[in-house]
Amino acid sequence: MIEVLFARERDVAGWAADHAAGRRPGLWPYGLEALRDTDQEARIASVTEPGRLQVLRDRVVPRRASSSGVPSDDVGVTWDENVARRMLLTRPHERMYTGVIWVTDRVDRGQDVGRMRDVLRRMSGLWVISRGQVEPLRRFVGEDGPPVGFFTFGVDEQFFAARPWPERPLVLSIGGDRDRDPATLFAALRQVHAERPDVELVVQTTSDAEPPEGVTVVPHVSHRELAELYARASVVAVATRDNLHASGMTVSLEAMATGRPVVMTDTPGIEDYVVHERTGLLAPVGDPSALAGHVLRLLGDEAEARAFGAAGRALVEERLTTRHLAASLAAFVRGCVRQG
Repeated sequence: MIEVLFARERDVAGWAADHAAGRRPGLWPYGLEALRDTDQEARIASVTEPGRLQVLRDRVVPRRASSSGVPSDDVGVTWDENVARRMLLTRPHERMYTGVIWVTDRVDRGQDVGRMRDVLRRMSGLWVISRGQVEPLRRFVGEDGPPVGFFTFGVDEQFFAARPWPERPLVLSIGGDRDRDPATLFAALRQVHAERPDVELVVQTTSDAEPPEGVTVVPHVSHRELAELYARASVVAVATRDNLHASGMTVSLEAMATGRPVVMTDTPGIEDYVVHERTGLLAPVGDPSALAGHVLRLLGDEAEARAFGAAGRALVEERLTTRHLAASLAAFVRGCVRQG
């Protein structure tokens, strides 16, 4: 049986209630309830931050996932390495698997990662959803570390449904994670506004930088409100700094599912999500003029923008839904058992 673990702060019960009310995609975060398609008994649980005694006990008698190659029904899965640490110390399983998001960039930038290498080496398997992380992660955990898999992320294509083309042009940018690049984004939108003052520009960000003239900054929005924003957009633009985990992939897929073209920064792994000149346009890191040029191109050619949006929707349906994600994760877990 697979137990999918999330941090207590995620409030998985509240997530399920919001889903039932139509306010969130997926019964579980990331749509991982689809794991029940291959394991009917799959369940969800929460884990807290380990206490000091749990940390000390682990240093004396470290817990390690089983590497015997003998299949076990006791399987724990976490979405990222930080929750994997909680699982290892507070709710260990015979077989433990985790996604890895942040540590590869921290290592690449020479930042401290604490004991994360030890945590990851004690898993039964690791996966990433950016191709750019595969080799850096393998180097980090070592040749004798757990197997590293890659598969693509997915979105709920029914919650983020294809929507009619908007009546007036709007450029939308969403997201405020640590690898977003608000300086480049705002510089690009300044150029867009200068060329097309008729276009509405809306940005949802955590940055406290002063937005340029013509840009409306909105606070954090719910998933339902986000779906409506995508429906109003004619172009969705995302600027990120150089990173390995394909920052912005979620926004790109939600926009594509809605049938909107995407303009974003070209970083390692993003090509698996946004296909240049087919579903959107990619710009070099830190190049506001290129980003603005791509946005203006799509604003000036509605037929092309519509075609990119339709191609994006088709690509999501073909291989980038939460069902595809869950099936890939289940196959990875099974494959790790066979490898032993």
